[in-house]
Amino acid sequence: MVKEPRPGRVKTRLGREIGMTAAAWWCRHQTRRLLRRLQDPRWELILSVAPDHEGLQSRVWPAHLPRISQGSGDLGQRMKQVFDSLPPGPVCIIGADIPEISRHHVWKAFASLGPHEATFGPAPDGGYWLIGLKRCRSNPKGLFEQVRWSTAHALQDTLISLSDLRVARVDKLRDIDNASDLEDVGIAP
Repeated sequence: MVKEPRPGRVKTRLGREIGMTAAAWWCRHQTRRLLRRLQDPRWELILSVAPDHEGLQSRVWPAHLPRISQGSGDLGQRMKQVFDSLPPGPVCIIGADIPEISRHHVWKAFASLGPHEATFGPAPDGGYWLIGLKRCRSNPKGLFEQVRWSTAHALQDTLISLSDLRVARVDKLRDIDNASDLEDVGIAP
């Protein structure tokens, strides 16, 4: 899931600390590095873009990658729309703000869906950098309902919405929300 890297519209919490232009610049270049690093013949990379029209027309992202729109709503509603819009089969959704992610992390998440119906890549702040669903049947009815996004409760709340599924957890990685997160992964703000 990617947002068009416009100052004041992307990574705004980070932008309040390092400046909106610097945050947008970081987002743009971080996403380009991530896309190069994660291309692999074992899966298809699809960009879920926002805002919809601007993201679908954007020249910022590589033209060879397919794009779908995120749609409207909170993060959970937009992720649910992504899951609902793709053909049946395993899907992993990640954000673009995970500097330490590698192909191995993504492969591990897909592999964990073999014996499980869902998988998460937890983040140290109580959220998650990855959610994957096996999607052999319809998505759980209460998926992403009553999740307190951008809080230390996001992962736990999402797990509650999946209470009847077998859930795996893969490696814990940091997503970048603020300047201290950049420092924690060795990037000077």
